[in-house]
Amino acid sequence: MTAREQPEQPPEGAPVIRITAMPADTNPAGDIFGGWLMGMMDMAAGSAATRRARGRCATVAVEAMSFISPVRVGDEVSLYAEVLSTGRTSMRIRVEAWRREREGDHTNRVTTAVFTFVALDQTGRSRPVPLV
Repeated sequence: MTAREQPEQPPEGAPVIRITAMPADTNPAGDIFGGWLMGMMDMAAGSAATRRARGRCATVAVEAMSFISPVRVGDEVSLYAEVLSTGRTSMRIRVEAWRREREGDHTNRVTTAVFTFVALDQTGRSRPVPLV
């Protein structure tokens, strides 16, 4: 699926994060900053990574993001995360960001990205991800 193709519904299951976009998160045009959205996506991916690794993790890479549509003040943003693969110390996690209009039921996907995390021990060094 290309970035411009729109699935009809968000992924199944509950979002990892659901948040309302606020005025402090906007650029002068009134759209939400892409950096704010990327930060929220990183938090959602981090939550999934920490849960899968059963401990501390760090973001080491983010694959390309294409912003499909803007997020406006008052929109509800839902972030869905899925662990795609697990290596010895790393995990690839896909995050989809969806928005719902403030006063309606219309939803659409805003962007998708794949985050790579590394599991860390208490000293900050990489450690194996536990087997499931």
